[in-house]
Amino acid sequence: MKALLRLLGLAVLAGLALQLYFVGRIALMAVLSPESTAFQRSEAYLIARNTGALKWRQQWVPYAEISSHLKRAVIASEDASFIEHEGVDMEALEKAWEKNARAEQRAAQLSARSAPAKADKTGRSAKNAALARPPKIVGGSTITQQLAKNLLLSGERTLLRKGQELLLTLLLEALLNKQRILEIYLNNVEWGEGIFGAEAAARHYYRKPAAGLSAYEAARLAVMLPRPKYFETRPGSGYLASRASTITARMGGVEPP
Repeated sequence: MKALLRLLGLAVLAGLALQLYFVGRIALMAVLSPESTAFQRSEAYLIARNTGALKWRQQWVPYAEISSHLKRAVIASEDASFIEHEGVDMEALEKAWEKNARAEQRAAQLSARSAPAKADKTGRSAKNAALARPPKIVGGSTITQQLAKNLLLSGERTLLRKGQELLLTLLLEALLNKQRILEIYLNNVEWGEGIFGAEAAARHYYRKPAAGLSAYEAARLAVMLPRPKYFETRPGSGYLASRASTITARMGGVEPP
């Protein structure tokens, strides 16, 4: 029993030490920019393992040297309530939950419809099976939550990791102002395979610095964020163009920090 209590005590101390480490790291980010994130290092390792080459494009630029169009576009596309919330947007999470539930229900209905067609020799079974593919899951995460996840955490999806993400989100909001959070986010977010940050993205896609992005160019980059590697290989995507036009129209109502 004593040994069990001792192990429990050591686990608690280790957990507290880890949280103090996170507090220190985030507090330093108020004055020191992070050189890399856990997500970037993980992606660079995977690319190097698969290709044998290190592919990493990133160049930190100050907040003032990032186009205001891009700041507005990212907020409009990723987190419309960024300025108002304290890290977590409960309304967005509820909407994402409802949307995911509807998507799962539709997928279940399509799967049920495809089942009787298994014996069909006309090819309709394959078509129905394709329609019944797993639904796309919508996250509802805020910019601060995305930053918390990418900065310091692994890619595993567990309840414990989600709880740690929430704690880091609250720490980011408590120790950094909105402008600094957005600055770190824009300088580190992924915009393609091995492409990180606004400056690298602007030069890769438009051959210009992040400061020179137009409203529509910024909107296209913002729309890429949920699936950057996918859209990197599909520059002519109709969805990308249509969604970018929608985001461009919304940008006028956004005031970045």
